[in-house]
This record gives sequence, structure tokens and C-alpha cells, in this order.
Amino acid sequence: MSRVVLPGSTIGFFGGGQLGRMAAMAARSMGYDVHVLDPDPDCAARPLASRVVTAQLDDPDAAADLARGCDVITIEIERIGRASIEAAERYCPVRPGAEPLYVIQDRARQKDWLAARAFPVVPYRTARSEADVAAAISALGPAIAKTCSGGYDGRGQARVRDPSEAAEAWRVLRTDHLVVEQRVEIEAEISVMVARLPGGVFETFPVAYNHHDHGVLTWSVLPAPLPEARRRAATELAAAVADALAIEGLLAVEMFVLRDGRLLVNELAPRPHNTFHATERGCATSQFEQCVRAACALPLGSTTALTPAAIVNLLGDVWLGAAPPDFERALEEPGVRLHLYGKRDARPGRKMGHLSAVGSSAEDARDRVLRAFERLGPAAARAERSGPAAEPAH
Repeated sequence: MSRVVLPGSTIGFFGGGQLGRMAAMAARSMGYDVHVLDPDPDCAARPLASRVVTAQLDDPDAAADLARGCDVITIEIERIGRASIEAAERYCPVRPGAEPLYVIQDRARQKDWLAARAFPVVPYRTARSEADVAAAISALGPAIAKTCSGGYDGRGQARVRDPSEAAEAWRVLRTDHLVVEQRVEIEAEISVMVARLPGGVFETFPVAYNHHDHGVLTWSVLPAPLPEARRRAATELAAAVADALAIEGLLAVEMFVLRDGRLLVNELAPRPHNTFHATERGCATSQFEQCVRAACALPLGSTTALTPAAIVNLLGDVWLGAAPPDFERALEEPGVRLHLYGKRDARPGRKMGHLSAVGSSAEDARDRVLRAFERLGPAAARAERSGPAAEPAH
């Protein structure tokens, strides 16, 4: 049985972005000290950390330096070098550990792992050359080519319709390894968050229903307004994936709901996830507190939905108008709260914060948070109109 890391101990984070910041807030409220390793000395989690190790995430010496001052380490980003994890594990537990991160870090490896265990995935091929991309498109039809490492929030992807577009996709993505996924007709995009302790005990959060524009999450609401049987099937599928991975910590399982009702696993994320920020408002335990509990081998908190809740992301575009965002007007909307990540430089597409809302139903919570977003001003309205009304990832 894993040793429990009690409040008063020190929890370390690989990564100090907004997810690390919010998890660190939860850790602080529970009485833990916080240390962070991040390349940016002014990272979002900096104000919460009593110590920041400024180094790349693939630096084993820096990872060991972090671990020597911690009782346990968890992650807010999966792009951590295996040597760094192994170096840290010589001094304290790292949850999740090297093996599940190795599976998840590479999209091709992740897809192959899922398919080998009969988990349902989008039809795909891997490609190591322009010719491979063309052959994949010939086999699959219209597809999306994705880099195997890095690339998220719509980056590192290229839509292709026929083999004649393979050369351009290969040139634009500039990599030596791609996953080419068949474009499928989807009804909805959803996600399930599983929290799992080292001994295998787990809890699942209510299913989240997600809307993307240009591959970037725009808003999310939970519990998802879907039939109960479909939510139950999604929850069971996510729990099975987490168990097969033997994850220790959090695992977000992104899924597509096809128009015929089938579920396909899209991607895995072994950390807090943008689509579950609403758990801070709508659930008995937030994903951030649950992250701390799981890392420290504490009893997992209840994931019961107390009220429907929704979030809308605030990208840097909202700050780029003639006037700053009008937070005063946005907060006039009943049930709305503002969450900013402490980032100084607003850039197009950069996640700067989010708005959250609760409501009498999922639709009510979503509508409240979107009304608050529109009140931020003309820049927010332009940002909202910059993408189509609904652009799924496939």
C-alpha cells in the first residue's frame, strides 16, 4: 500500500502553467507547501510556489533537484522527459509515473496502445514520409494529419481531403512522424475525468460536453446534456482505459460521440483538463483538489454533481481590442465568476483565464456564461464570431 502524503508535506509540480496554478491553489488550501519545475521563472504557478526550479522539463538534474525537496510530485503537462521522471523517482513518488506517460506522450504510440487493447478509436494510419501520408489518405479518405508529439489546442494538425494534399501537409507539419486519422461524422465531443489511487480505487466526474472552434475549446458544460445510457457508457469506457493504464492520478479521456451513437476515444491527458474547470463550481470536489488527493494517496473526494456548471475560455484575443475586457459588466450576470491565470502577455489564442457559471440546467449554465462573455466587449464579440458556430475536431 502506498504511503499517504499528509497535509504539511511538500508537493511538487512538473510544469507551472495555469493547470499547475489551480492545482497549487487546491494544495495550498489543504495545507501543503508547493514547489514547481518550469522553464519560465515567471510561470503562472509562481505566486503559489515557495520554490521554482527554472529548467526544461527534460532536464534530469533539475528534476532531481525538485524531487529532493518534495514528498511527492505530480504533473500539469505530459511533455516530461522519461529520464526526468526516473531521476525524480529516486527521491520521491511521481504520480502518474513514467510508464503511462510514455504511452500517452506520443500520439501514434497512444493510438496503437488503445487499438491493441480493443478500445474504440478513429480509423488511423501512421506516416513517416510524404508517401505514407498519401497512402493513408487513399486508404482512409478525408482525414486529419497530426504530429505525434507536441501540438495541442488545434496546433500541429492539417486537414487533408485527397492524396494530392499530402505533400503540403508534410511540409506544413515539419516532422518525421504523423498520425493520419479518418474524418468521422460526429454528434458531440465529450470527455470523462477519472481519478485513480495507487491501489486501484477510482472515482469518475460527471461527463463534460465540449464545444471547440478551430480545434480550441471554447466552452464546456457538465453534466453533459446526453441520455443517461450514453453518459454511463462513456464513464465505463474511461474507467477501463484508466485501469488498463494503471494510472495513478488523473486521466482525462476525450471522446467523440458518432451520429450512430458509438463512442470513440480521441485522446488521453494524464493531468487536470480544461474541460473540467467547471468542477470547481459544480461538483463536491474539484478536479484540482482531486489531483492533490490522488497524488498524495489520500481518500478521493466525492465527484457528485451539486449543480450544472459551465465555463468559457478567455483567450488573449479578448484583450486585443481598443478597450480592455469589461469584467464589471460580465460579472453582472448572476452566477458567474472570473478566473484569471496571472499571465502578463495577452497573445491571440493564448489561454488567459475563463469565466464559469452555474445554472438550473446545463443549458442555463452555458447560456449564462456565454452572455457574460459577450458583455466583455467588442473584442470578445469578434473572438466569438471568428470561428464557425460549431466546428468539431473531426
